[in-house]
Amino acid sequence: MFILSDAFTFAGLLAGYGFLRASLPEWPSRIEIFSAFPFVSAKLPLLFVSIMTFILICSSLTMALAVDAGKRMDRKGVIKYLLLTIGGGLLFLLCQAYEWGHLIHEGARLTSNPWGVPLFSASFFVITGFHGSHVLSGVIILTIMAIRVAKGIYDKRDSYEGVEVAGLYWHFVDLVWVFIFAFFYLL
Repeated sequence: MFILSDAFTFAGLLAGYGFLRASLPEWPSRIEIFSAFPFVSAKLPLLFVSIMTFILICSSLTMALAVDAGKRMDRKGVIKYLLLTIGGGLLFLLCQAYEWGHLIHEGARLTSNPWGVPLFSASFFVITGFHGSHVLSGVIILTIMAIRVAKGIYDKRDSYEGVEVAGLYWHFVDLVWVFIFAFFYLL
């Protein structure tokens, strides 16, 4: 139920964004806005956000490997892949912090946008911020799972079902990002 309610919330946010976009005659060029890359002065349109997306998709793979290791009752494998997934989530959040910092430095705010339409910045910060809070929640959940696995809790239960449930949430968060990436950055 929780994932379903989140799915409806994200769908509503993305639908609202689509409505705003369709109702306005002009919309800022994402290629111009999202062209910064850390420590590089050259403009590299959408490269950084593409790397962010790749990181999150790879973390979905490591989460699937953690679930598979759990099904095989491989505690060390579960811990290894959970830690890789947590690392991917943290790296994604660091990238998002850079992206936000860069846009704020450029003058983007909830109420203003240096590239034109103020609703662009508001939409960006609300949608990516809401998603980022979910990634952070997922990292916290996976960290708790890793601690529980390390303590042998799931071995005692003879089931790693908790890891699988956490994996469903993580895959959901990754899937939502794919939609955000497609609708917000590419279209």
